[in-house]
Amino acid sequence: MTAEPAVAASPAKFSDYLELTKPRLSLLSVLTALAAYAAARPEYSTSQLVLLIIGTSLAAGGVAALNQWLESDTDALMKRTADRPIPAGKVATGSAFVVGGLMCVAALFILFSRVGYLCAGMALLTMVAYLCWYTPAKRWSRWSTEIGAVAGALPPLIGWTAAEGRVSELGWILFGLLFFWQIPHFMAIAWTYRRDYTAVHFPMLSVRDEKGGIVAAWSLVTTLGLVAVSVLPWALGLATVWSGGVAVAGGLWFIVRAGIFLRAEGRDAAARQLFLCSIAYLPLVLGALVADRIVNF
Repeated sequence: MTAEPAVAASPAKFSDYLELTKPRLSLLSVLTALAAYAAARPEYSTSQLVLLIIGTSLAAGGVAALNQWLESDTDALMKRTADRPIPAGKVATGSAFVVGGLMCVAALFILFSRVGYLCAGMALLTMVAYLCWYTPAKRWSRWSTEIGAVAGALPPLIGWTAAEGRVSELGWILFGLLFFWQIPHFMAIAWTYRRDYTAVHFPMLSVRDEKGGIVAAWSLVTTLGLVAVSVLPWALGLATVWSGGVAVAGGLWFIVRAGIFLRAEGRDAAARQLFLCSIAYLPLVLGALVADRIVNF
């Protein structure tokens, strides 16, 4: 049995379209792009920074809208997504497609014409990775989370290329940091909402691994990878011991939470705590690195 998205019964409000852009998730993409831009220490102009913010905001919001357009059928079947604008009948599917498409086109135009062609190319790659690789992969691949982590790790490269016009060592480290961070973060979410994903037959690891041991073990392995990447700026002389110490302390906290998630007893509660830890970890470590770069380099 399938559920079709409801038809919008009345004109959509601005708040409905704002919700369509997944503002919290989009803000994360924008902030990681800006963090990379700041860490690159460019000789920037205010206008370039403003245009970068506008361009990345439009790109993130447009991709989110098109993602909801593509997934409106499965969103209607899951409790956590049934109230999204399209399945709830707040925004018509055609309107969502037009709004999302126009936002993406506007983002690419602004970034290409006013910021940099490589920056625009990274934005386009992010759109393709999220909409053409990750979104369909959720329906057929156990590796969809990892594919999505690639897409989610690209926004820092948008900011880095806006600053440098190329991708150097620290830019790739930031890409790796975001890639590894996303896996335990989303594994915690996937375990918490595994019944929703089962209902729509997404072959995610949390659906296939009914006891959760493999989910938790993979979360711990990728957390260890995250910690290793997080100390590379310090190890390579691209940051000082100050931000390196924050990365070590934050990483140990993350490892402890991932280790607790590995225990069979209380795994649901541990998943929630791992998720909350991941939310706090990212701004802590990225903020320390950016501040270190601004003050000391």
